Amino acid sequence: MAKKKILFINQEISPYVPDNYLSLMGKDLPQAMQERNHEIRTFMPKWGTINERRGQLHEVIRLSGMNLIIDDTDHPLIIKVASIQSARIQVYFIDNDDYFGKRLMEKDEQGEDYPDNGEHAIFFARGVLETVKKLRWVPDIIHCQGWMSAVVPLYIKTAYHDEPSFADTKVVTSLFSNDVDMDLGSNFKKCLEFREAKAELLQVYNDNFNFEELEKMAIDYSDGIIQASQNVNEGLIDYAKGKNVPVLGYQEDFADAYESFYEQLFPEEAENVEE
Repeated sequence: MAKKKILFINQEISPYVPDNYLSLMGKDLPQAMQERNHEIRTFMPKWGTINERRGQLHEVIRLSGMNLIIDDTDHPLIIKVASIQSARIQVYFIDNDDYFGKRLMEKDEQGEDYPDNGEHAIFFARGVLETVKKLRWVPDIIHCQGWMSAVVPLYIKTAYHDEPSFADTKVVTSLFSNDVDMDLGSNFKKCLEFREAKAELLQVYNDNFNFEELEKMAIDYSDGIIQASQNVNEGLIDYAKGKNVPVLGYQEDFADAYESFYEQLFPEEAENVEE
C-alpha cells in the first residue's frame, strides 16, 4: 500500500485511561500504521481523569485559543500534547474547562450520564477538525474509534467537504462491543447543526439520540466500517451492509487486514498500478 496520511480520532488511548479493548486499540493501531511507514496524527479528549503531570501533557499555544460556538455559546478550544514513548507516537488532546475539566467520561461519580454528552462529542469533533486545519496537514484517511468520534463522518461529508484539508479524505469507523446506554438528549440535533450539516439531514434519525442512532449516523457518512471487536451489535453490522458500506469483519491480527481495507478505499490507485 502506498504511504498514506492517517488521522486517528480516538475516544480513549492507553495509558492515559485504564486499559480496555478500545483504549488499547487507540494506541496499538496508530503505532502499527506508523511502523508500516504511514504518516499519522492521533487525537483524543482530555478527560478530567487524566493526570497531566504524570502524562507530561503541555498546552500547544499556537493551536489553542479558538472559540467554538455550540448551542449559541462560545466554548474555548485548548489543545494539549504528549508522547507515548514506548509506542513512539504523539497524542493531541482536545480540552475545554466546561466539557472536560475535572469531570469523568460519559458518566459522573453517581453513574449518571452527563446531560451534555452530545455537546461533548460535537465539541470534540469540531475541535479535532479545526486543529488539523491549523496544522496544515491533509489526511488521506480518518479512522474514528469510539462514540465520541461518531459525529466526525457527518461533518467531513457535509460541513467540511469543501475544506482543502478534507476534500478527498476517506472516513473509516470502527464499531466496538461497548454499547453505551446513553441518551444524548432532544437538543442534540440542534447543537449538531453546523454549516452544511443541516436539520433536514437529521430527520431520518430519532429526535432523542441514543448510542445506536449515533452509530447509524456514523455509518451513513463513512466510506468503510470495521467490526473492531467480536461482540458488536449485529443490527449495526446489518445496517451498514444494507447501506452498501464496505464492512471488514473482526480480525484478531488486525494490522495487515486494516491496511488492506484502507487500500480498498482507493480503487483508482489500484487501477493505475495495473496499467
